[in-house]
Amino acid sequence: MEKEKVILGVDPGTNILGYGIIKVSGKKVEVLTLDVIMLNKIPDHAVKLKAIFEKVSNLIEQYLPDEMAVEAPFFGKNVQSMLKLGRAQGVIMAAGLNRGIPIQEYSPRKIKQSITGKGGASKEQVAGMLESILNTKIEHRYMDATDGLAVALCHHYQLSSPLGGSGKSKSWDQFIKNNPGRISGS
Repeated sequence: MEKEKVILGVDPGTNILGYGIIKVSGKKVEVLTLDVIMLNKIPDHAVKLKAIFEKVSNLIEQYLPDEMAVEAPFFGKNVQSMLKLGRAQGVIMAAGLNRGIPIQEYSPRKIKQSITGKGGASKEQVAGMLESILNTKIEHRYMDATDGLAVALCHHYQLSSPLGGSGKSKSWDQFIKNNPGRISGS
């Protein structure tokens, strides 16, 4: 029997931060929760960062994730926005590291590709595919929450792929070499 694993996925934001938490048992994936943390009414950036750290720490205490996955900031034209988003991501990661949780970072394109098969998919397409994959109706008015859920599911896919995950084979040739008994006809 495979061990259950809880994965916290986070879509960093300084106004709206989205998160999704899944539980993986063998091949079964269950959504534990998804929501957003509203930060837009906090005018001071340093206070926002403190709120992010505290709220993510509370999620960690409540759900005890085994692993965390965070969406990497994409490079935009506004340097100040990038700096603020990078700080938010750093505080999120610090909350996980503070509890000894391994953290992986994924680009928005990698997440979309992992969920929909298209790196340029829209937020709506990602949300629709999540509903289909997880066989559940996801009712949420903020796409940031489904983005957080997509990050968690992307992480699960990367870890369960023979070519993804930490400590796993990075090429089919290496996978075949390391797993001769798993190849039919050999």
